[in-house]
Amino acid sequence: MNDDLIVTAYVVIDTVMQQLEHRRHPAAQLTDAEVVTVAVVAAKYFQNHHARALQLMQRLGYLSGKLSPSRFNRRLHALADWVRFIPETLGALFATGEAYILDSLPIPVCRRARARRCRTVRGRAYCGYCAAKREKFFGWRLHLLCTAAGVPVAFVLLPAALHDLTPVHELTFGLPAGASVYSDKAYNSRPDEATILAETKVRLVPIRKGNMAPNTWADKLALREYRKWIETANSQLEAMGVQRLHARTTAGRELKLHASVLALTCTNAH
Repeated sequence: MNDDLIVTAYVVIDTVMQQLEHRRHPAAQLTDAEVVTVAVVAAKYFQNHHARALQLMQRLGYLSGKLSPSRFNRRLHALADWVRFIPETLGALFATGEAYILDSLPIPVCRRARARRCRTVRGRAYCGYCAAKREKFFGWRLHLLCTAAGVPVAFVLLPAALHDLTPVHELTFGLPAGASVYSDKAYNSRPDEATILAETKVRLVPIRKGNMAPNTWADKLALREYRKWIETANSQLEAMGVQRLHARTTAGRELKLHASVLALTCTNAH
């Protein structure tokens, strides 16, 4: 484990909570910032296995007190809104550049063959297809917007069957005027590009399909330079185990996913 990353994550989390005047229970041995930090460390180094991360951090003296895994789980679920709010807040702070990268990542709930027996989610809305891996999956799709350095700026989790263009307006809203968002072929849509440009002054620049007018030479160079960062960010999330999350409920899966995005923010912004 990296001490600098753990300390940075704790300081950022604790600062945000203090600035918004969050108060913990006076009888609690661990602060709420420490609880969230354990979730981030679990995402970064233990593939979201909370019990292992909690046990090791207590043994190494990173925490100010002791907490059982069951009590930790209850406290973490009570702080679920913070686990989502903190990466969103940090994303708004980092949204100051001129180049951003947009892509989606499959978040399977189970194998496609077991979809009918799945109790977590049900319905054809969760039956998706990953073109990069040429395979079908059942679950969610994480839509991630990052800076040129791979720092998450905005993200949304949607059922896998929904098209990649579904959240594109929401994700690009709030970016600085004149910015460019680079993406793959799945985001080709002249009407959406025109609407986003008119409403937010942000350019959506996808890789053009073979039967479309090609990108300009400048856009081709930018796509070649920036696209590798979103692939790196996706690989980092895959290494954290986001495609193999063990959670009994959708709320638990979302909590671990948000902790992984926060861990990615601390890693690439560190």
